[in-house]
Amino acid sequence: MIQTPAPPTLDVLFRRLLARQPGAPALCDPPDKLRVTGQPPQRLTFAEADRAIAALATHFAEAGLPPNSVIAVQLPNTTEFALTVLAAHRAGLVVALLPQLWRQAEVTMALNRTGARAIVTMSRIDGVSHADLAMNSAVEAFSIRHVCGFGSGLPEGMSPLDEIVAGGSSAAPSAVQDGRRAAIVSFDVTADGFRAVPRTHLNLIAGGLAIFLESGMPQGARLLSAFAPSSFTGLSSSLVTWLLSGGTLALHHPFDAEVLERQIGAQACDGLVVPGPLALRLAEAGLFSPGSHLRQVIGLWRAPEQIASSPPWTGAADFTDVYLFGEAGLFGLRRDADGAPAAVTPGPHTAPRSSGGASVTGELLLTSRGTLALRGPMVPAAAYAPASGTSPAPQPDHVDTGYAARLDQATGTLNITAPPSGIMAVGGYRFLANDLQEWARRLGQGALLTALPDRLSGHRLAGRAQDNARAREALAELGLNPLMAEAFRDRSPAA
Repeated sequence: MIQTPAPPTLDVLFRRLLARQPGAPALCDPPDKLRVTGQPPQRLTFAEADRAIAALATHFAEAGLPPNSVIAVQLPNTTEFALTVLAAHRAGLVVALLPQLWRQAEVTMALNRTGARAIVTMSRIDGVSHADLAMNSAVEAFSIRHVCGFGSGLPEGMSPLDEIVAGGSSAAPSAVQDGRRAAIVSFDVTADGFRAVPRTHLNLIAGGLAIFLESGMPQGARLLSAFAPSSFTGLSSSLVTWLLSGGTLALHHPFDAEVLERQIGAQACDGLVVPGPLALRLAEAGLFSPGSHLRQVIGLWRAPEQIASSPPWTGAADFTDVYLFGEAGLFGLRRDADGAPAAVTPGPHTAPRSSGGASVTGELLLTSRGTLALRGPMVPAAAYAPASGTSPAPQPDHVDTGYAARLDQATGTLNITAPPSGIMAVGGYRFLANDLQEWARRLGQGALLTALPDRLSGHRLAGRAQDNARAREALAELGLNPLMAEAFRDRSPAA
C-alpha cells in the first residue's frame, strides 16, 4: 500500500529552501534594532538561520518540552521571532503568539488558558523590561516550567538563548513533521469574550497563499514586513509569505518612516507588508515613486469597513487590500489600474482573480443576521463554535465575523458597513466595550475610559480621572497594557 506523504509544516518549507540555496540571504534585522532591543542587527543566510533553528530546537527538546506542548512567544519584529517559531515547530511544539503590548494581566491569562509549558521573550523591547514581565507572569501560571530570553541582563532563572544559538548544535529533534498538527495559538476577542484560537500548519499556509497569490508576489522576492508578527495575519503575511516566495525577509519594527524608507532603498525590496491606512498615507507622501524597487505593496486593514471609502492608490507599485477579521480569517483583493478598491462579491474567493487557473482560498457568505461569515481552509471554525446550549447554532464550517454587511442587489457586491457590535479595536488589540467600563470603575468615582473612532487604527482610547497620573500608575500596577494606561495622559497645553 502506498503511503501518502504528510502535508508540510513551516519548518519543512524552510528546509526545502535551505537545500536549494543555503548561502542565499534569508533574514535581515531592522537597522535600528540596537535602539529597540539593545542588540546589534543580524543578516542571516539560510544555512546560518538553520544552525540557529537547530540549536534552539535542541534546547527546547532537552529542556523537557514534549511534542505538542505550548511555548509562548513575546518578541519584537526581529530575526529572533522567526528563528524561535521555526525552532519550536522543528521540535514539534505549538507556538502561542503574545502581542508585544500585552502586560502581566493579559500574558498570565493567555498562559493559563493554553497551559503553556515555556515562554520566550527579549530582555528589553522599546525600553520595557519584558524579561521581568515574563518572570512575573510565569509565577502566576502554574504550567510554566521554562523561561528563556534573548538579550543581555536577563534575570536569574531565565535561560539565555543567545548563548544557545552561539554554541550551535548538530543534534536534530525527532518530532514528526505533519502539516495537520497544531502550529500556533493566537488570541481574539468576540462578543463572548477572550478566546484562544488554535491553527494547524495547513491553516497558516492557506492564509499565506491567499496573500501571496492575490498580490502577485514573485518567487525569490525581497520582502519587507512592517507589521507586528504576533497574530495569524502577522505570521501569514510575513513568515509564511516569505517561505512561499523563497526570497529574503527583511523586518521593520513598527514604526519609523525614515528607517522604513532607508530599508526599502538599501535592501532593494520588491514587496512591502504594512498597515493599509499607513500605506495610503505613505503613497500620498511620495514614498512609492516610480524609481523605487517596490513592485507589490500589501496593505493590511484591521478595520476592513474603511476600505470602500479609502482614497485611490497613487503609488507606482501594485497594491493589494487585505481584509482582516480579527483572528477568524482574511482575504485579499488587488486594486485595478484606477487605484480604487476592488469589488467584494459573495461566494468562493479565488486568487489571483485574473488568472484562469485561480485557486479557491476561501468563501464569503452573508448570514441571515446581515453579517459577513467566512469559510475555507484557513478558517478555524471549531475555535469559534458557541458554548454548548447557546442558540441559534451557526453552520459548523462557518465563522460569523460579526461585521455588518449588505448585498447590493443591482451589482451583486458586498458592502462591509460596520465592525462587530460591542467590540473596540485599537490597532491589533480588541476589547469588549464593557471591559473598558469595568477597568474605569476600578479607578474610583468619576473615572471614564472610552474608545473614540480613529481613521488609522480603528479606535483610540481616551480616559478621564480626578488624577490622571495616579490613574496611569494604577492601571500599570493592575498589569494592563499601555494602551489603557496612556489613555489617561495629560492633554492640557503646556504653560
